[in-house]
Amino acid sequence: MSGSRSGTGRSTATSTSKIAVEIVDRQRLLRVDRTWLRRVVADALLGAGIARAEISLVLLDDAGIAELHDRWLGLDGPTDVLTFDLSDGDLTGGLQGDIAVSTETARRVARELGWQPKHELAYYIVHGMLHLAGEDDHDPADRRRMRARERKLMAAAGLPRPPLSRRRGRTTRGTR
Repeated sequence: MSGSRSGTGRSTATSTSKIAVEIVDRQRLLRVDRTWLRRVVADALLGAGIARAEISLVLLDDAGIAELHDRWLGLDGPTDVLTFDLSDGDLTGGLQGDIAVSTETARRVARELGWQPKHELAYYIVHGMLHLAGEDDHDPADRRRMRARERKLMAAAGLPRPPLSRRRGRTTRGTR
């Protein structure tokens, strides 16, 4: 993605960055623009100061993410996002991992909040990227810090600010 430009005029990657995004779409509920999703990932990563990454983004419905949720974490039911860190704890080679998101949850929650499903989906992706980068949101102070970073990265990707009048469901971070 060296030197590509987004529709907003921001650079989505520089000649020194190496960001690879693979998208696997295993759902039929939400039409997604793969080019837009790749740009969201690249802009958010660069906004976080991460210039090297290999991210696999898996789009699932609630049944698909519930299966992963149970298989990897032993928890019943769907969730919004699961992350699988493949970096072996060493980010010197860049961020590596899988982010699985539920487009069905994104569509439902977006309707409840009054914003676009693609923006809710982007929020899940940004949240997952922060988990891959080592951030957690288990206690209130960490959660506030992570929410502030999410807003910063959403802005870096040219996305609207997430609605503040919401209680997000528990997001689960998986490991392999």
